[in-house]
Amino acid sequence: MTPPDQPSAPLRAFARLKRLERRHVAAVLRTETVGGALLIVFAILGLLWANSPWRHSYDTVRDTVVGPHLWHLDLSLASWSADFLLAFFFLVAGIELKHELQAGELSNARAAVLPVVSALCGMVVPIAVYLMVSAGHAEAGDGWAVPTATDIAFALAVLAVVGQNLPSALRAFLLTLAVVDDLGAIIIIAVAYTAKIDVAALAIAAVLIVAFYVVQRMRIASLWLNVPLGLAIWIAVHASGIHATVAGVAIGLMLRGRVHDDAYTDGAQDDAAQDEESQSPAERVQWLLQPFSAGFCVPVFAIMSAGVYIGGDTLGNLVSDRIPLAIAAGLFVGKSVGVFGGAYLTARFTRAELSDELRWRDIAAVSALTGVGFTVSLLISELAFTDNLALLNLAKGGVLLGSLVSALVAVVLLRRRDRFYDQLCTAEESEDVEVALRRE
Repeated sequence: MTPPDQPSAPLRAFARLKRLERRHVAAVLRTETVGGALLIVFAILGLLWANSPWRHSYDTVRDTVVGPHLWHLDLSLASWSADFLLAFFFLVAGIELKHELQAGELSNARAAVLPVVSALCGMVVPIAVYLMVSAGHAEAGDGWAVPTATDIAFALAVLAVVGQNLPSALRAFLLTLAVVDDLGAIIIIAVAYTAKIDVAALAIAAVLIVAFYVVQRMRIASLWLNVPLGLAIWIAVHASGIHATVAGVAIGLMLRGRVHDDAYTDGAQDDAAQDEESQSPAERVQWLLQPFSAGFCVPVFAIMSAGVYIGGDTLGNLVSDRIPLAIAAGLFVGKSVGVFGGAYLTARFTRAELSDELRWRDIAAVSALTGVGFTVSLLISELAFTDNLALLNLAKGGVLLGSLVSALVAVVLLRRRDRFYDQLCTAEESEDVEVALRRE
């Protein structure tokens, strides 16, 4: 403990992670990387399908209605992919947010300031860029939130394709950033894109969420109870008028995130249950659902949403209309400037010292990579321009354009340091081997 008459040690920004946290980050990102590769493939398939001679069948599939009218569940397949399948995506994001708060970068208040401020600036600056570029457009106001979110799976897939090896500190920063702005995106969706709220359904959803929390704290692990309860929460949130993906985050945050929990203890019986439990419910659900989310839910959403028709005047409008240009500029310029500026200013004002292993140009390269927005950006596009199909098509084109430019610039910047990153990754792996040998 630091003596009271001595100043505390300066915070090391982007310092090497501890071994256990490195393993967690690597495990999470490994699945996201594979999912990102599938995401790219399915997005391309959707784009090709929408511009093929069979493009009418693409619209037919997207618009096919499935489900009962009860509780407004008569949804098109496109809506099922956005409302139901993406709920699994946000459930995993909610669990990862909980991990970050309990054991990750957000668990230490001093260390959390930098990624949180970077994420917030990475949302505010793109909004400002969008509003400046689209100023004067009659329908510009609806799409201001489109360029606010980073797609971590898509970004990691870009890295995997070019063979990049980011050090653990930069990977953790990218992951934490994506988790925080996913949460920000959910808040924006819930607040800004909810036209009418069914108070009764919302009250039922709140009661069910509390019930789910109590079940978790009572250590009841039965799937016959938890799965129907989770499904009921989704239905109630959907029926309330709030976007149903909010239910995913709520469930993820309510899942018990620690193996040992003092609540609802019951003497020796509870101690025995704790001894038998090697993973928390949140960890088990995350490792069970993450492959499903990354390998099925998000790719299906991609093929349903990425079908931008570029025939006729669409291609010309894509580079002349201010809406797609504002979205692309928000992603490429806004995200990179916001994230880097937030990190740099936070480090300066908190007098944090950059890790000796990294340079600010490394942070700038990762900041450019955060402009790769896809899943959540496409979702917000559909919410913002749902009543104007032509503008929705252009907005999606702007998302694809901004993501592509951001990815290309990030690849160029990161490849310049590829050999150095390989050395850092090798050093981290050697450290892990040494620790394992010492334990043996």
